[in-house]
Formats: sequence, C-alpha cells, structure tokens
Amino acid sequence: MTDHVSTHQAEEDARNDAILIYVNGKIVPKAQAMVSVYDSGFMLGDGVWEGIRLYNGRWTFLDEHIARLFEAAKAIDLEIGLTPDQVISAVSETQKANGMVTDAHARLMVTRGVKTRPFQHPKLSQQGPTMVIIMEHSRQKLPRPIRLATVPHLRGLPMTQDPKLNSHSKLNCILACIAAEKAGADEALMLDVHGFVNTTNACNFFIVRKGQVWTSTGDYCMNGITRQKVIDLCRANDIPVFERNFSLVDTYAADEAFLTGTFGAQTPVSSIDGRVIGTGQMGPMTERIRGLYKAMVGA
Repeated sequence: MTDHVSTHQAEEDARNDAILIYVNGKIVPKAQAMVSVYDSGFMLGDGVWEGIRLYNGRWTFLDEHIARLFEAAKAIDLEIGLTPDQVISAVSETQKANGMVTDAHARLMVTRGVKTRPFQHPKLSQQGPTMVIIMEHSRQKLPRPIRLATVPHLRGLPMTQDPKLNSHSKLNCILACIAAEKAGADEALMLDVHGFVNTTNACNFFIVRKGQVWTSTGDYCMNGITRQKVIDLCRANDIPVFERNFSLVDTYAADEAFLTGTFGAQTPVSSIDGRVIGTGQMGPMTERIRGLYKAMVGA
C-alpha cells in the first residue's frame, strides 16, 4: 500500500505561496522567514508549540491553547518574554496581515533562542527566545478514513519526556509514524508503558463500543484540547464516555474508532493492524460527535 493519507492532509491552496509569517515581532514574507542555524529549536528541539484553528473569524479555544503554551514554557524553564495578551495580539496581527477569516491553521513556536556555541547547555542560549507564528489557509481533505498500525514505540513515563508536553522534540512520534507507514498504514497507534492502547503519533484516539465512547486514561498522552471537548460534549449530550485502560483486543472489536486533534477535529479510522473497524467508514457515533463539535465551534 502506497496511497498514504495524513490526519493533517489539506486541500492545496495557492494563497499559501504568499503567506506572511511572524518572526520575533516582524511579519515577513515566507521566503524571508528564517531563524539561525544556532537556534536551540533547530539545533536541539528545545522549544514548545501550539496549533490553533480559525473558524469564521474566531480562533477556537485560543485562551486554552495560549495557557497551555505558557504552562509548557514554564515546565521547561523557558521565558517567552511576552504576556499571554501580547501573544494573542501577535496572532491577531499575523491573521490580519494575511487577510484570513476562516479555515486557517496557525502554529505558534517558541524556542530558547540562539545559542552562543553549538552545545546542549541551556545557558548557552543568551539572546532571548525565538517566537514564530506560521499561518496557512487550511481545509482538511481526507479521501478516506485513516488506517492505523500498532508500533513498538511507546508513549513513555513522565520522568523521561513527559508525553503531556507539547515540545519541539517529536522524534519518538516521527519514528512511530515511519514504522506505521512501512507497515502500510497512515499513522501509528501507540501503546502506553503497560501495553494499553494510548494515542497515535499525532492525535488522541477514541473507540466506540456498544454505544459507549472510550479513550485512554490520559496518563501517558498529550491531553488534547479537542480530546477534552469531545469528552465534554459526550457528557453534555448523554453519551456514555469513559477514560479507561483498554487493550488491542477491545480495540479490534470496536464498532467505530476516531482520532481527535486541532486540525482534523474528529477523523474516522477504517482499520487497525489490517482489521476493519465496524464498516470501515465513519460510524454514526463519530458523525454525531462531529456534528455536535461543529455546532460548538461554529464551523
């Protein structure tokens, strides 16, 4: 199988050739948006990031994303150098410069900044942080549901690299994605340290069994904002939802499976490890949750 698709697959949009990008307080053309080879993000993956979506003039859950960005920066002892309101203003300025009103995606990135020498110690980053906002016209284009393959790469314990941290260091997830593609799938299904089903390399994971919605405990995965909104929507609409441990046996026998994330919202899964899930198409529960979510965000 070579017809891989991605949970972040978007329609081609020629306007993205001329986008303007925010780099350290300046909004510059795409071709001029550059950082130093000495930047700690480029050199070591030393930074944090957030992805946000624009629907009908409003950045969805913006305050929650900015709060999580600052929490992550504090966790790695990185001083952003701006207040949350100033970061929000930078997002608004970049949006205005690009004339974006809906179906846009922004990636906010903050690194520890340019290093004086090409080595690991954070004290070598002495010029202050680097902040970049990449904003693109972006509408999901998914020709079919996603195929998953279970991989040996785990979402690990918090004393190694806490999976709740949205850091630039994504090599574990990248290797998982490569393994899944080599197995003929689109994305990787990753287990936790106890062997329970956890998350994919890029999204949170849900299954539907006998009218119940299940997702992992959240102990070993990014506690995604979209993930939490789905849980909240289920509770508000009398849909039984559980954060629990479950195995691949439970997963293979599911009636439906779907992924959640800022870009794709809710993405249906057709098969896992070659086993068709349900009908192999988007199921009625996934469709219902998608409808509830779209109504909530005004998409």
